[in-house]
Amino acid sequence: MFRKLLFILLLIAASPPYCVAAQATSSATLPQSPTADQNVLSFRDLTYDSSGQLPDSQATTTGSTLRLTLSDAIAMSELNSPKLHEAAAVQRYASAAAQTARAYSNPSVEVFLGRQYSRPIPTPGVPGLLQHYATSQIVEIPAERRARQRAAQHDIEGSHFEQQGIALSVTANTKHAFYTALRRREEILHAQENLTLVSDLRRRVEVEVNVGEKGRLELTRAEAELARAQFDVRSARIEYANAIALLRVAIAAPADVNLYPQGLLEPRIRLAPMEELRAQVLRTHPALAQSQAEIESARASLDRQRALRIPQPTAYAEFENQPDLRFWRTGVTIPLPAFDRRRGQISQAEATVSRSTAVLDQRRLELISALERAYEQYELADQQATSLEAGSLRAAESAVDAAKSAYRFGERGIVEVLDAQRVLQSVRGDLVDAQFARQAALVDLEEIGAVAPGTRP
Repeated sequence: MFRKLLFILLLIAASPPYCVAAQATSSATLPQSPTADQNVLSFRDLTYDSSGQLPDSQATTTGSTLRLTLSDAIAMSELNSPKLHEAAAVQRYASAAAQTARAYSNPSVEVFLGRQYSRPIPTPGVPGLLQHYATSQIVEIPAERRARQRAAQHDIEGSHFEQQGIALSVTANTKHAFYTALRRREEILHAQENLTLVSDLRRRVEVEVNVGEKGRLELTRAEAELARAQFDVRSARIEYANAIALLRVAIAAPADVNLYPQGLLEPRIRLAPMEELRAQVLRTHPALAQSQAEIESARASLDRQRALRIPQPTAYAEFENQPDLRFWRTGVTIPLPAFDRRRGQISQAEATVSRSTAVLDQRRLELISALERAYEQYELADQQATSLEAGSLRAAESAVDAAKSAYRFGERGIVEVLDAQRVLQSVRGDLVDAQFARQAALVDLEEIGAVAPGTRP
């Protein structure tokens, strides 16, 4: 009886220092949320110049923390993404090419001036000034001109759909990076909770060993488990740092600003039948529309090459003023397709049509495969997350509480408590993996076009 009373007194006496130590460990390990004492920024506090970059006064702010919601991260990626800038440049290029296709050929003008001298012959010419003026104009074939303009217009449409597809990809990459950062921070919290419990158990075992209630082997087990828990926390922090680095790249955030993503997972949804989503994706995805526009552009180019087999005439007119006479002439120059009948150009255009058609078929197969993969991943992850939330997690938490209570009353050893805690950590890890796998699948479905995008602040 006296030994049990001494054990309880030692346990109470050892509790305050541990609480202080645990609090210090938590503050040194967890990514802290911004406080009022820190220089806290939001996306709306940042002012960008015309080139989409931050001014030096804001880019060099040291120690500031940028709070990011999902909508802010998407806005930053749309503003700073080099891929979107490249797509916009491609669209401007296509518009300029269409303007070039609509332009007519410029006429040519010739002006010759000189002097005429007489020769010592019986009937010499009159000496004086020679003047020669001429102009020429290529007469375009209407079918060739229409085909050229049609190809340029389809190129504009293709660049527009390409920009839409890149925008979907950039948004999806940003969401993946954002939710990965949230996931890694959640793993740090779970690892820290496990470290807190293992540290408490180690402290209790040390007290019991010191009073002779337990053997030295129990303390060795507790210390080994404590080292493992500390390693898990450090590993989780490394993964979180990597996730923040990827998020910084995805949104092109300033290098001297600490990112602190804030947000929640999107709620689970009920997906429509696969056949309905497949038809919707094949009907609305910009990649397929881009491929279709490329096919139409290739066909227009083929028509243009065929139309160019007809020789393009050049209208010609000239006027010449000599000292003793003047005259004018008009005519037409027509190239003869004697050697080159554009067989090579036509074959190249036909190959381009075949290639564009194959690209469309390949993209259709890839989209269907991606849709089926994301659909199955979402359904399986949703079932797993629902099952873990409803049963396994609660059972594991109850087992840990029961093992800890039994340990306090001396009915169970530390091994049972550690085993129960490992099971709880495993279930928590499985739940986090399932929840974020479901979220990743939802982002993939949004990128494919099977689900309407929805962001939560």
